[in-house]
Amino acid sequence: MTDDRRDPGRWSAAGPLPWERILSGAASGAVPLADGRVMLAGGADAALTAQDGTAFFDPRGGSWSPGRPLGTARRMHSTTLLADGRVLVTGGFTGANAYPVRPLDTAEVYDPASGDWSPAGRLREARCGHSATLLPDGSVLVAGGTGRRSADSERTLYSAELFDPLLPGWSKAADMTDARSFHPAAALPDGRVLVAGGWVATRRDWRAGAALAYGECYDPATDTWTPTGGLTGPRAGHTLTVLADGSVLATGGSDGEGGADGRLDPYSKATVERWHPEAGGRWTREHDMPCGRTQHRAVRLRTGEVLVMGGGNDLLGDAGYRSAARYHPETRRWTQVPGMTVGRTDFAAVALPDGRVLVAGGTVRSGPATPTGAPHLLTSTSELFVL
Repeated sequence: MTDDRRDPGRWSAAGPLPWERILSGAASGAVPLADGRVMLAGGADAALTAQDGTAFFDPRGGSWSPGRPLGTARRMHSTTLLADGRVLVTGGFTGANAYPVRPLDTAEVYDPASGDWSPAGRLREARCGHSATLLPDGSVLVAGGTGRRSADSERTLYSAELFDPLLPGWSKAADMTDARSFHPAAALPDGRVLVAGGWVATRRDWRAGAALAYGECYDPATDTWTPTGGLTGPRAGHTLTVLADGSVLATGGSDGEGGADGRLDPYSKATVERWHPEAGGRWTREHDMPCGRTQHRAVRLRTGEVLVMGGGNDLLGDAGYRSAARYHPETRRWTQVPGMTVGRTDFAAVALPDGRVLVAGGTVRSGPATPTGAPHLLTSTSELFVL
């Protein structure tokens, strides 16, 4: 393999994953381990059937290797790096794609020292499409998501709960002000957690839902949620990225109808907003991205800039965008950068300790754009962006 660091500002191929995989949901991506490797766990195949496979990326050799499988196959779950170096996987949807969802109330923990998975207790409420955020005291806040309402309907959840790795088990946290699912969450420098936007079910139909503009903050010191300034427009399938000054950047997403199974929404946004923590929190409009996108990824670079890449727009019948752009917090403007070698949506993305950005897996075509008209065409490829 060539040394891609000799060619800055470009994407270069890395080794393939052991399998093709969809990684839908805001919290089910890759996590960096203390030894420098990157871990992926679970996800879905092209038929949206939950998978139990795990894989590890070695940045020194640029290759992936399989690990021990999860105890339960799951997608639309959360994957959280704990303060002690272990990895917590929570909830999700198991089995074949179906309506209503089959959410899990189980969790499991991976120990890099032994390479083993072990049970991590039962959630107080089964959920998928939730957020999971590491708090300053080492506990994990799990909030919202989608649950089964009845044999033929789903419901969006208000509830939140806490995992304590020192006293394994789950305890109730205060309910959110608004029910939401498929929402990103941002750990703020002051210890609070910001959630904004997301999706809520509105009737008994897998495609029936609405995007949200509401935002709120969780304070672990008081176990309270406080409404904060609302987005200027509803968003689902967007990203939240914490900037160096403590503000938060919201990019892209959709305000159309969508479903709780990770499918693309029909329209995607180029608009960008920035949340400021002062005065109870307020959003300001930033310059638009070069193009609209949803189900994309955004990673903060070591320069303080934000790299946004991939995603799609179902209206175009093509899920996998190659394009990428950098946001400059000081000038509040965007710069187009070279696109990925493989366009993708619902993929994993993570910043490596050496400053490179790793992306892996995802959907490259959707629906009519696939060769057979199947719902998804997946990729096992991965690649690296060098600053």
